[in-house]
Amino acid sequence: MFIVKILKWAVIAFTALSVLGVLYYRFAPVHVTPLMGIRVMQSIRHSHMPEVHHRWVPYDSISPYLAVAVMASEDQTFRTHNGFDFAALRQVVAERQSGKRQRGGSTITQQTAKNLYLWPGGWVRKGLEAWFTILMELCWSKERIMECYLNSIEMGDGIYGAEAVAREHFGCSAKELTRSQCALIAATLPNPRRFSSKYPSPYMLKRQAQIKREMKHIDFLKGSKN
Repeated sequence: MFIVKILKWAVIAFTALSVLGVLYYRFAPVHVTPLMGIRVMQSIRHSHMPEVHHRWVPYDSISPYLAVAVMASEDQTFRTHNGFDFAALRQVVAERQSGKRQRGGSTITQQTAKNLYLWPGGWVRKGLEAWFTILMELCWSKERIMECYLNSIEMGDGIYGAEAVAREHFGCSAKELTRSQCALIAATLPNPRRFSSKYPSPYMLKRQAQIKREMKHIDFLKGSKN
């Protein structure tokens, strides 16, 4: 009975804290994420000087093409789904069963939940990610989800967010990023520590061109047409 009470209060405490955390980031800028801390510890463990390039900027200070590019590349139903793209998940399962190259099926909301509150890998994390995804879709606007995503996503080795990658790789602000630059950044997101938007490989340039074609069919997040 004592253990049951402890578990009960643990669940209540976790639920309350998670709801408060989601409500807090509905308005507050995100300056640090769990992944940033993990990368710093990994650098120290390998005797490297840790670097974190990150600067929060509001959504209006980011090129609108970047949201279009990541939707085209990562989550084309972002504007309409409720946090989960079940059609994409079924396709991922089918690809794995057929032995084809595996790709991710996570939506932008799921990726944002992981970036802000959780850690990479593991089934426990996946379950918690689903919980935070539901909360975020209930409490946040799509624009807020995208704002946090574009400010927190890893975009290179030690580089997090749109402003940092714009400054480090293109010598401009996030607001000044061009359509082509945004497509190139989006092309790296499956593995931004392997693929570079500063020194793109032929494969990255091919992905960039593909994303630019897809962007023609994606509306700007605020409702104007691309």
